[in-house]
Amino acid sequence: MNEELCPIGRFTKLHGIKGELSLTTTMPDVFDGVKEPYIVCEMDSIPVPFYIESFRPKGQAALLVKLERIDDMVSAGRLLHHTVYVPLKALKSQQAKETEWQRYEGYTLEDEKSGVLGHITFVDETTINRLFHVNCHGRELLVPAAGELIRSVNRRTKKLTLSLPDGLIELS
Repeated sequence: MNEELCPIGRFTKLHGIKGELSLTTTMPDVFDGVKEPYIVCEMDSIPVPFYIESFRPKGQAALLVKLERIDDMVSAGRLLHHTVYVPLKALKSQQAKETEWQRYEGYTLEDEKSGVLGHITFVDETTINRLFHVNCHGRELLVPAAGELIRSVNRRTKKLTLSLPDGLIELS
């Protein structure tokens, strides 16, 4: 996806029959104070903007979102399980720092010693220690996401190389 967009969550459920969607996010206040909020979803490999008609909190980690021109369950259903992006420039500076880790979703994760571990499927920022969820040959690895472990980042090839502590991979 575009370097100017930042993932903020994923549409996980339909809510009601009028096209409202549940957006699971680590940033439930992302649209607070934004005059004309919009999101971007990738549809057929093309980033498509959707303007937000309304939104409201649902617990601490979700928002109920109503998008313009999405007025029924069928239309809303096409967006289910899509990653939701917002433009980096629309994020507050603190929020941009908090979400920069999510930019690594989809990257290949490599350890300096062990080699390629797999693809980062999700970045979990809900715990004290941020974690990469990595698909390693059908098995899920949980790998710490910490700046001091990063050895290199290649945005062109989408490859992240870490120097992991000995024995960590065997623990997962």
